[in-house]
Parts: sequence; structure tokens; C-alpha cells
Amino acid sequence: MTPGETGPALTDIDISHPALFREGDSRSPVVYLEVMIISGPVVEALDHELVGFLTPVNRSGQPQTSPIWYIRDDEDLIVYNRPTAARLVSIAANPMVAFNLRGDRRAMGALTIEALAVVDIGLPPADEHLGYVQRYGREIERLGWTPRSFADEFSVGLRLSVERIRSWGLDHLVR
Repeated sequence: MTPGETGPALTDIDISHPALFREGDSRSPVVYLEVMIISGPVVEALDHELVGFLTPVNRSGQPQTSPIWYIRDDEDLIVYNRPTAARLVSIAANPMVAFNLRGDRRAMGALTIEALAVVDIGLPPADEHLGYVQRYGREIERLGWTPRSFADEFSVGLRLSVERIRSWGLDHLVR
């Protein structure tokens, strides 16, 4: 769908609810299951899982999903990348990305996030990010890196600034 096109008819849904629109957005409204900031059950789900899935869109318009390690930084998510990662080229062309956690096996719970991704040169290297090392130190060593060698290899920090969150059944994700 291109900007200005009308999406499918929405019936039995109050599309006048202000949470469905971004200020100044002229596109057709999109219905979200929840619109909220990162808090409560969302924080618990993000802090519980070690692996998330990041989906940028490449220059030809193809979404490309990759498993990633991430850490929450207040309302944002931080992801360290190899400087050669194709997703960095995709994000430079289109910074809007999707992030999701693996849902439970019976689709009783899910968390998806729409975010704006930017390279953040102000982030410390991964080995100097205490929370990151605490969260992933064992995995880093299990995979044959030291925190320093991991930081050297994954030297580009992305900041994902959360725009919208869709979620349901988060208690099923943290069991």
C-alpha cells in the first residue's frame, strides 16, 4: 500500500480513537492491539528474553528478519552490529524497523514493536556496557569471544526508538 491509498474496510472498530493516529499523519488509520510505552509487562517480556528479531526493509523493499541480542535502555532498545551487517545499509535507506519477540508456541502471547533505528555513536562499546555484559557475557564466552573481542567485532551500536507497541498475552512469554 502506498501513502494515500485506503486500506481494507474497518468494521466494528471505532477508528476515531485518537490512539490510532499519529499527529499530522495523513495516511489511513491502522488498528493496533495496544498502544503504550515500554512499562510493566512489556519491560518484563523484553528483560526475560535474550533473543529478539529485527526486521529492516532492504532497498528493493524486501523485509529481512534477523535474530539479535538487544538490551533495553529506558524507552529504547540497543543492538550491537558488525560494521559489515547488511541491515545497516537497509536502515540508512529506511530507518523504520520492526522488532519482535518469539511468541509462545500456541500464539497465546506476542510482542511486536515499530521503531526508528539510528546508529548511535554515543553508545559505549559493548564490553563497556555493564548491563550488556551482564546479560550476554556467558553467551559471548560460550560462542568463543571475550567481551573485548565481541565489542571489536560488533562495533556499531544501533538505538531503536520505540514508536508503537502491539502486544497480547505477555504473561505467556515470560513463563
